[in-house]
Amino acid sequence: MELLILVFSVLLSAGISLGVGASTLAILNFFHAIADGKIDLTERSFMGITYTTLRVAMGIILTSAIALAILGLNIKGEAFFTGYVAAQALLIAILFLNSFLMTVRLMPSTFGPAIQASSWYSLGVLSALVPFGITHFNFFLFLFIYGTFLFFAISLINSIMAYLKEKLEKNTQSGSV
Repeated sequence: MELLILVFSVLLSAGISLGVGASTLAILNFFHAIADGKIDLTERSFMGITYTTLRVAMGIILTSAIALAILGLNIKGEAFFTGYVAAQALLIAILFLNSFLMTVRLMPSTFGPAIQASSWYSLGVLSALVPFGITHFNFFLFLFIYGTFLFFAISLINSIMAYLKEKLEKNTQSGSV
């Protein structure tokens, strides 16, 4: 049982690390791709590789988190479900729901990329708390912190997109594109 917990914990950490890194590349690739006003085939190809990597990371995370929840429930019972586990489950659910909504084009680009980025980074920060034994905390405090982080992510990403759009329009007007 201990070996299974170790294996799934390592897989969960690896999946989160892969997802945080790929999410960073997804945002950077997105900004680069929209900077000239069109996404060419090479940019689309690189973005496709990044999104595939994100899906692999999400699969690893979902599988390992479910396995750890089952093992934790069997070992600790209801005591396993701490604020940490609830926060982690919420972030994983948000990642999957937002990813789906962006894929079917129901989530606007005003919110989708920021939700994804802030959720990935929140999951990364959350996983960094475990070695310090910080797994029992107020879930509502977590929601407040996540909401604040989400607000700043939406503001930052939309500011960068507005800057790139303005820069493109200036270049188009001056004929330098």
